[in-house]
Amino acid sequence: MVGAGACRMVEPGDSLDRGHMRRDASPDLAPETPAPAGPPYTSPTGRLVGLDLARGLAILGMYSAHVGPDPSVGGALGWAMEAARGRSATLFAVLAGFTLVILTGRPRPRTGRAGRQAVGKVLIRSFSLIALGYVLTSLDTHVLVILSYYGVLFLLALPLYRLRAAALVAIAATSALVMPHVLYLLRAAVDDGSWSDTLIAHDPLARATDSDGIVELFVTGAYPVLTYLPYIVTGMAVARLDLRRPGVVGRVGLLGGVLAVSGYGGSWLALRLVPGALEGVREASATGTAASAWWSDAVGANPVPGMPAWLLVAAPHSQTTLSVVANTGVALAVVAACLIGTGRSARLRWVATPVSAVGSIALTVYAGHIVAIDALGTGDLPDSAALPVLLSFAAAAMLFAVVWTRCFRRGPLEYLLHVLTMPARLIP
Repeated sequence: MVGAGACRMVEPGDSLDRGHMRRDASPDLAPETPAPAGPPYTSPTGRLVGLDLARGLAILGMYSAHVGPDPSVGGALGWAMEAARGRSATLFAVLAGFTLVILTGRPRPRTGRAGRQAVGKVLIRSFSLIALGYVLTSLDTHVLVILSYYGVLFLLALPLYRLRAAALVAIAATSALVMPHVLYLLRAAVDDGSWSDTLIAHDPLARATDSDGIVELFVTGAYPVLTYLPYIVTGMAVARLDLRRPGVVGRVGLLGGVLAVSGYGGSWLALRLVPGALEGVREASATGTAASAWWSDAVGANPVPGMPAWLLVAAPHSQTTLSVVANTGVALAVVAACLIGTGRSARLRWVATPVSAVGSIALTVYAGHIVAIDALGTGDLPDSAALPVLLSFAAAAMLFAVVWTRCFRRGPLEYLLHVLTMPARLIP
């Protein structure tokens, strides 16, 4: 591990603001916040280390989904691979809510000129992420790139940035209840009609990106905005809490546990208590199995038109209310555990430094692994190579992140985003 004094933390464009080092390094994926008076722990530069750790875990979890062994290998390794699939992306989305609140002002939203400039920064970053997502998608790897969806989520959630935690919780809960059913009906309508083809044909985004454009982002894609909106709003709600108050983070973790048990347990019960539900899901499943549909993607990821029993599934990619509830619970529990653990244990902070470093330059290491997959052709390797490839990717990301963050305040892509948002400072 590189010593803390090996490089001086420098970067072009750093400036002093009222006696504090200005630190708005890629709030889209690695936000900064002023150091609170008490726990959770912040680094000397003001980073919430627990959030960096959670974000690093999300990134490494997505690595496992993209280059790791298939869950069918079984055993502890198979369980770990299954646990990471889907849940890493939703953890990423919940953390996006923290990012948005930190960027627009925390604990109080910025107002006046500062507020308008913050909104301008979010808009620029959102469109930049959308563009980067399509660039990475154009590499034509097997990875379903999340960044374009992520950018759209920022745009949709931005109008909510001034709301208090209670209002945000209400919006998150309502959208978690309603949006999965709306998505189910829309996907059925896409399968049954030609309206989506007409919309795609007239969609400039679809033509420019050689994709299904808006229809894909909101309805048919891997991370449909309709059902990912509750995640980012939940993250915003938690970020609006005073996490320095004793017991607040613990209660967030407890809520996460309750939601996870409710989502997965509710699905397990419903599939067995509702007449014909388990058999219906089994018949419609891509794999012919439904026993693990209450928690595993083995059942498949796409809802089956004309099969309402699918709405009782809680598989992480199933886009149902129960899956949104369960995924949100897991994300909150992970965030709370990371905040509490790094706040109480210096040893944990030290041991977790490589993962936290990954989280602090998440955009760079996320984009980098997709470029590496394309350059190395890992998708063509035999299944037996999956675990060594995953370990190599994770080790390379952690080593790069540790070395880079010892020398620079922002990752390469984080700094590029920072430069792109500079014009927002001119907003009167």
